Amino acid sequence: MSTKPKTHTPALVLIRRLTAAYLRPQMKTLVASLIFMILSGAMTAGFAALMKPIMDKVLVGQNTELILPFGIAILVCFVLNGIFGFAENVLMNKVGQNIIADVQYDMFSSFMSLDLAFFHANPSGQLMSRIINDVQVMRNAVADSLTGIGSSLITLIFLVAVMFHQDWKLALISFTVFPVAGICVSLLGRRLRSISGNIQHQIGALAGHLSQIFMGIRQVKAYGMEDFENRRAKESINSVRKLIMKSIRIGTMSTPINEALVGLALCGMITYGGYHIANGQGTVGSLISFITAFSLAYEPIKRLAKLNNTLQTGLGAAERVFEMMDMKPTILNKPDAKILQSSRPGIRFDNATFSYENAETQALNGVAFEIPPGKVTALVGPSGGGKSTIMNLIPRFYDVTAGSVRIDGTDLRDLTLESLRSHIALVSQDITIFDDNARANIAYGRAGATDEEITAAAIAAEADTFIRAMPEGYDTQLGENGVKLSGGQRQRIAIARAILRNAPILLLDEATSALDAESEQAIQKSFEKLQEGRTTLVIAHRLSTVQNADQIVVMDKGRVAESGTHAELLAKEGIYARLYMIGLKD
Repeated sequence: MSTKPKTHTPALVLIRRLTAAYLRPQMKTLVASLIFMILSGAMTAGFAALMKPIMDKVLVGQNTELILPFGIAILVCFVLNGIFGFAENVLMNKVGQNIIADVQYDMFSSFMSLDLAFFHANPSGQLMSRIINDVQVMRNAVADSLTGIGSSLITLIFLVAVMFHQDWKLALISFTVFPVAGICVSLLGRRLRSISGNIQHQIGALAGHLSQIFMGIRQVKAYGMEDFENRRAKESINSVRKLIMKSIRIGTMSTPINEALVGLALCGMITYGGYHIANGQGTVGSLISFITAFSLAYEPIKRLAKLNNTLQTGLGAAERVFEMMDMKPTILNKPDAKILQSSRPGIRFDNATFSYENAETQALNGVAFEIPPGKVTALVGPSGGGKSTIMNLIPRFYDVTAGSVRIDGTDLRDLTLESLRSHIALVSQDITIFDDNARANIAYGRAGATDEEITAAAIAAEADTFIRAMPEGYDTQLGENGVKLSGGQRQRIAIARAILRNAPILLLDEATSALDAESEQAIQKSFEKLQEGRTTLVIAHRLSTVQNADQIVVMDKGRVAESGTHAELLAKEGIYARLYMIGLKD
């Protein structure tokens, strides 16, 4: 999937979606904030309206007894305006933050529902950028827009009312600048939205690039590629910088345009108003009150222009966010899916065929064999033969493109995903250790496990000794991806996790590949106990680990080349025998 924005979704469509899904639940807080906005706008307009009597009655008319009352009135307007402004700002920011938190959760939840193929196609750095960076841009846009647009519009309405009250002809003259300003703001906003999409794409690409470097830092150091990666990172960073500067230039173009238009409007007001007063058709107070209202109105107009830029940038990010949230998994439960309830399930591949997306050749081509219930079946063969694909089909990480995979005679696609996967424990050569303590890592996937059960699983996996030797024992934080552990220790944590899960189907994908011979022999005994009564599928390149399997299936070029016990396959003198002899020489 491309991370670049496609054709733009209309702004109103995005705003309606945000409103319907996320703004409506915040309606009570929004209404309370709106009330404070109205009161704050009324205080600003009240100050402008007071300028006429202050000029005509106090300064020109020299009524000294009115000085203190009008001074107190101005003070009250400013104090109340500050209080009301504070209240509406806090409430609107609360609405904005609640909306974005909901969007962030929904986006993460959407990711969690997608198929494994989605995560293989999209680098983790770009996915994190979508959740954190894109939603952060939305956060700023929503919070600022909700806070600023509402209050600015309401204040502007009150001030325009004052202007029309003072001189409706002059108000009409001054408003000639607004359509021009509106057109400029609209054009700049559209350009900004387009650039915003490119900025978010480049930031996602940068995040993906940095994530890959940090994950592969050992290779970078080992091959002396620091300078090369520095140059690549600099190019990505400069691309982001250039786009951001472009957006800043376009975004701030509204300032000189607005300043020129306001200057033109003020010139017209002073010229018209001056002649008007000279002809005895108006007062100084009314002109000053009008200019004050216009000047005060200029601030919300400027804020609205800037907020439009922010809003367009946020809509660009929202488009990318919704694009990801709208993606649907292809592997779903059927409406009438059954719940798997088997303590000794048998698995059968029935002419199973599978191709990865955009692959030129089939990963599996008419594979047919059985994994007997409660028995150990080993998959061996040359790299690329289809072993990992077979293992990925059993938990329905992928679905076959033809044929079927069945458990106890039922097609996997007719079972609920939840019940199927609850019957499976997986130990892979690609071990995932979470940045949590040892206890939580072992208990991952088995909610409510007791400390005694966790310890027993660790003992069975030969992990208890090294865990207790760590500074805080089972409470020791293991670091990102188990950075504080050796490869063998990480694998033993994963084995303990599978032992604790106690599932009737056990999938072992090179589960002992990182262990030394002594540790492997010790854990092999634990595996033999764990495998008792369980349907087990083992992938192994080290053939010595699968000699005692009940059945060995040899895969080659996506097909079953041969099958049988260790002795039977050696007697056939085929692929297995050849691989076994190569292993003995090694």
